[in-house]
Amino acid sequence: MLLLCLANASAFAQDEETIDSTFDWNPVMDAIIQVESQGNPQAVSGNSCGVMQITPILVAECNNILKKRKSKKRFKLSDRFNIAKSKEMFLLFQSFYNPLNNVEQAIRSWNGGLRYSVKGTQRYFNKVMSFLK
Repeated sequence: MLLLCLANASAFAQDEETIDSTFDWNPVMDAIIQVESQGNPQAVSGNSCGVMQITPILVAECNNILKKRKSKKRFKLSDRFNIAKSKEMFLLFQSFYNPLNNVEQAIRSWNGGLRYSVKGTQRYFNKVMSFLK
């Protein structure tokens, strides 16, 4: 579960301010989607929702990133049920907190937050990696 918490990455960005990465995150996002919700956009577990099981805290953090980037765009809680917008939030989060596009960091932080522990995220990391191979 998210605790915080290819088409080109720009395919998910409607405005250039949002996503500035050209790294192909699609395989990672697809693997996370399988682990989190098995592809069900209506999945709900506690306060985590959608295919990527996004929490209200992550939505707020994405809006903080957008504000720092002087973008007028903002996400709503209901956007968690939209696959494209969920992926856009993932990409935004990675572009800000993972600018070197480290796949392991992306997977572990998606599960354990920015201060994840390797031990605490190992099972999740292994599950996601099993879908990437």
